[in-house]
Parts: sequence; C-alpha cells; structure tokens
Amino acid sequence: MKDQVIIFDTTLRDGEQALSASLTVKEKLQIAYALERLGVDVIEAGFPVSSPGDFESVQTIAKHIKHSRICALARAVEKDIDVAAESLKVAEAFRIHTFISTSTVHVQDKLRRSYDDVIEMGIAAVKRARKYTDDVEFSCEDAGRTPIDNLCRMVEAAIKAGANTINIPDTVGYTLPSEFGGIISQLFDRVPNIDKAVISVHCHDDLGMSVANSMAAIQAGARQVEGTINGLGERAGNCALEEIAMIIKTRQSLLGVHTNIKHNEIHRTSKMVSQLCNMPIQANKAIVGGNAFSHSSGIHQDGMLKNKNTYEIMTPNSIGLKNQALNLTSRSGRAAVKSHMDTLGYTEHEYDLDKLYADFLKLADRKGQVFDYDLEALMHFANLRDEDDFFKINYLSVQSGSVMATTSIKLQCGAEEKCEAAVGNGPVDALYQCIYRLTGYEIVLDKFDLTAKGEGEDGLGQADIIANYKGRKYHGTGLATDIVEASGQALIHVINSIHRADQIATIKQQNSQ
Repeated sequence: MKDQVIIFDTTLRDGEQALSASLTVKEKLQIAYALERLGVDVIEAGFPVSSPGDFESVQTIAKHIKHSRICALARAVEKDIDVAAESLKVAEAFRIHTFISTSTVHVQDKLRRSYDDVIEMGIAAVKRARKYTDDVEFSCEDAGRTPIDNLCRMVEAAIKAGANTINIPDTVGYTLPSEFGGIISQLFDRVPNIDKAVISVHCHDDLGMSVANSMAAIQAGARQVEGTINGLGERAGNCALEEIAMIIKTRQSLLGVHTNIKHNEIHRTSKMVSQLCNMPIQANKAIVGGNAFSHSSGIHQDGMLKNKNTYEIMTPNSIGLKNQALNLTSRSGRAAVKSHMDTLGYTEHEYDLDKLYADFLKLADRKGQVFDYDLEALMHFANLRDEDDFFKINYLSVQSGSVMATTSIKLQCGAEEKCEAAVGNGPVDALYQCIYRLTGYEIVLDKFDLTAKGEGEDGLGQADIIANYKGRKYHGTGLATDIVEASGQALIHVINSIHRADQIATIKQQNSQ
C-alpha cells in the first residue's frame, strides 16, 4: 500500500460556502497561491455551475496554479459536469469531482428515487466526466450513514465506470472513529475492484471528530484526506488540514505514512486564510491557535526551561512560527523590505513591492519601528487593493468629544475630488455618514470588528466589516495605526467592490441588448 497521503484542500469550495460574505476572485487566487506553496496536492477551487463568479474563480485559479492539481465540484448532472470542464480546460491537467447522495434518508427524502436509479446516475456522471479528463473523483454523499451493502455497490459501480478516486464523506459528522474506520476497512474487504482507485475521506466536525475520523480512515487504508485550512466549512466546519499534516509528521513512526505538505508554511497560510475570510482563529485551536505554544503553569514553565520536550511535542518553528524581531525603519529602502519578505518566504509574484513599500514608509513614519508581522499585515492589505479603485480617501480629519464627533474628508471619486463633513455618535459614525453622502450608496452594516494586528500601543489595527447592499453581502477590510482610518478604508473597500459589481452588471446588460 502506498505510504503517501494525498492532501485535498476544499477551503475555496466547502470552506467558502460557510463565510458571511463571498471571497473575490483576487482573494481566492491569493489563497490558491498560498495552498500551492504549502504543498497541497489537489485544490478544489469551487463549484462552477453555482454562479458566474465561481466559474471565473475556478478558471482563473486553473490558469495560474501550476504545481497543485485543480479540481471543480459538480453534481451528478450533465450541465454541472460540462460547466466544470469548461472552467478547467485552461489547465494542463485537472480533476472533476462529481457526487450524489447515497444514504437512505437522502435517497428517499432528498432525491426521491430508488437506489438503482441513484447508482445509474452516478455511473452516468463518472462516464461523462471521463470524456473530459482521466482524473475523476466520485463522492458518496452522506456515506457515513449509508448502509454498507449499498455503499459497496455504489463504490464498485463508480470505479468500474472510470472513477480513480472514491471519496467517502462523513457529511454530517455523525460517526465515531472506530465506526468510520470500520467502514473503510469493509470497503477494502468487500469491493473487488477497490485496488483500482484511491480511497478518500471528507469528514465534518459536528461532533468534534472530523480529524479523529480522518486519521482512523488513514489507518484503515484511505490515502486521500479532504479538509480545509483552520477547519473552515459548513456548520461546525471540516477536518482541519493543518492538524492532519502535523499528526502525520509528529507520529510518522507509528503511522508509516507521509504528506507533501511543507510544514513551515502552515502558520502563514493559516493566518492568511483567517484574515481574508474574516474568520478569527480561537486561541486554543490546535497547531495554529494563539495559545498553541504558550505555557502558563509554573510546573510547565519549569519543565520547558529544563527541556522543551517535556511539554512540547512539536516546535513553533516546525509550523513556520518565527520570533518576530525588530527589523526596519523609515530609512530602510526597497531592497531591505524585499529581503525581509524573502526571509519570510514570500515570492515576488505574491505582492506588489511598490505598493508594499509605499505602505511601509507611511507606517514607519508613524511607528518608527516596523516588525515582520507588520510587513505581513501590510502585504495582505495591499493585495486586497486594486489600482483601478474608483474611490480613495485623500484626506481625513476627526474631532471627537464626549457628546458627538465631527469628521471631514476629501474623497477621490474617479477623476474628481469631493469634500464632505458630518457629525455622528462617534468618529467612525461621522466618517461613514460622509462616505455615504459622497458615494450615494445605501449600505447596511451587518458586522463591524476591530482587531489588533501588532503589539503595543502603536500596533496596527484592522477593521473588518460585512455590509449588505441590495441583498448581497460584501466584506471590507482596512489596516492602519489609527482605527478611524482603518474603519474608513474598510468601508471604501466595500464600496469599490460594489462599484465594480455595478459596472460588470451594466456591461452585461448592454451586451445582452
């Protein structure tokens, strides 16, 4: 049996479905680059038939990512499979992932068909996908609650039809590790052509057992694990891939398997996904939580001082968590900034040095001292901005008292600069009133968060907002040492996204006439 476990990442599909606001194409591509650098074998980039935006995202990722296999999801429906193939054809090689429900409750109450009909639909879907690619994955949705006889029939039929990866999902996170491992073992014992396919698992975390179930499946012979960065996903989320990767690395002598994951990229990838998806990581989260390598107990601290192995089974460096030392000042040049980005592991295509350096100088003038974590935060923020932004804040002045605040701004609106002033219950409220008046957009804020992205009183503050405009939700983020400025940048980020969406809609309408 092969000793490599294939890592299949579905952050951009299953993970993205759970977000309060959809990611932009640019944000998805940025995450895809990070996953490629992490060493992910297969990236499920989206569900192309679900929307034009998802189609564009999959197509863009398939065009730019070269070292990870790009995959798209499709129901066992001809149109889904055809659209998936169309979005992926720009790639040199790709995978189509098609699925159908197999549990009794899904077949009877959702599909309302006989099991024989479901098997025929699965066979037809695999055969149609094979017309486009020789890399076809077939999933038995809700396999964890599927009668084993039915599951064996479906798996055998799908492999015979041409599927070379068979995915066994615990779609609702229902099974126990011994139970789920037993399902995988029975498939190996009872399906005659099981050796013709890689057995994959996709476990959800409704009862907190997604990682344990996935590991039980690996021990039973599964050689692909599907999951997401930070465990993002529907309901309670998916299996966290960083946990799978570090379990396999840490217990390799017992498990006898390995992955292609570059473990020193884990921390950075986790941080990027958290920021772009606006999904904070709980402090006690395994591997990537803020407390994962913290030691508070006096007994623990004493042991750590004597021998770190007393209370650490892995090191912070093993996931790429480095000591963030003082690095740069306003007198540093582009070469110094680039050198530090190289040291942090970023390549030139992942950021615009001119944008980053301009933001760095502004921050250095304010803080005096710039740290590595500041550079990373600035890079992520700079990557979210576009050169063609229609709206930009040129000037901002705030006066705040105990009763009300006054804000005045100069806003660049295309080629024209406009000025406005307003009062509000606080400086952010006053600033937002100015922006609403100047742009004319009627926006409802669903969520507003402020978080620290550095250390000390002069650390960077990040504003994240979820805004509702005409029934669609948009995520905006802003970064500055001044929280009012960061809040303004977050709203401008949203409004520029709305403006671009309106322009695209207008062009489509004109083309259809």
